[in-house]
Amino acid sequence: MTVDAETKPLLAALRGEAQHPPPLWLMRQAGRYLPEYRALRAKAGSFLDLCYDPALAAEATLQPLRRFPLNGLILFSDILVVAEALGVKLWFEEGEGPRLDPVREGGPLPVFDAEYQRRHLAPVYEAMERVMAAAPAGATVLGFAGAPWTLATYMVGGGRSRDFAATKGWTYRDPESFSRLIETARQAVSAHLIAQLDAGADAVQVFDSWAGALPESEFARWCIEPLKGIVADVKAAHPDALIVGYPRGVGVACQRFALETGVDAISIDSTVPPAWAAERLQPHCTVQGNLDPVALLAGGDALRKAADRILESLGNGPFVFNLGEGVLPQTPPEHVAQLCDLVRAWPAGNGR
Repeated sequence: MTVDAETKPLLAALRGEAQHPPPLWLMRQAGRYLPEYRALRAKAGSFLDLCYDPALAAEATLQPLRRFPLNGLILFSDILVVAEALGVKLWFEEGEGPRLDPVREGGPLPVFDAEYQRRHLAPVYEAMERVMAAAPAGATVLGFAGAPWTLATYMVGGGRSRDFAATKGWTYRDPESFSRLIETARQAVSAHLIAQLDAGADAVQVFDSWAGALPESEFARWCIEPLKGIVADVKAAHPDALIVGYPRGVGVACQRFALETGVDAISIDSTVPPAWAAERLQPHCTVQGNLDPVALLAGGDALRKAADRILESLGNGPFVFNLGEGVLPQTPPEHVAQLCDLVRAWPAGNGR
């Protein structure tokens, strides 16, 4: 893992060093809002084909930095490639998202096979190597994975779920067998993150996209504890690894998450007040976030005001400017350029 904080401000911020202006990257910055991405996707043939083609996945990763002065790149892939490496059949329905053969309560559980996973996901790690070789010197490159709870919701539900009834029901009826599924996912996620760091990634982010579905009484067991184990695994293999956690939708419980998991940074969604995050989170770790993607979609004065509120609250501490969720597909690229200008000019250019 190459670390040069003097030339990579995003890495310095993740280490807890305030940067002025703060570094900037965007979740889903490589995606359908870019015409060059849409052309690349058409060339690949399918979303999964794009994920598993090292040259095309690397190209998708690098595209945003050719347009925008961003400080970070995140490898183009998908959290569900880990589920597929566990033997769960995965496919994507156009316009509907991922589909999986569901893992049934009471049925056989997936088995983690480290050697098989490394072979199956070798194209992902090759893509990371290609990105590291081609990335601009000042750009931080992030790998990523889904958290065990979020992976489990997809594997048990067979795709996205509105109520998570199948997954949550399993946790209540048979928590011991569900804990075995979570442990398998934890091992697979740890191995996937370590392999990306082995391939050169500067840092990694863990997405617990559906953490907000858990009641407070279950949050520690299915969200905090597995990620705490992942952090320990990754840092045992790469002691200097920097890890960002993203517990979407958990509200004030993100403070407990930040304190107990051991992550170096916490990415917050758009519902978390920036001033609260500055008081309760920033003294303990770097904060990343949390612009509403719809404000980016709107652009103009609405975007300027929204970005300024975040910068005023969080910009003087260890902070990475990002969105609270991913870039919306209908976002005009010019609005991303406007946001880059706003963040780069802060505080001198914030309109006051």
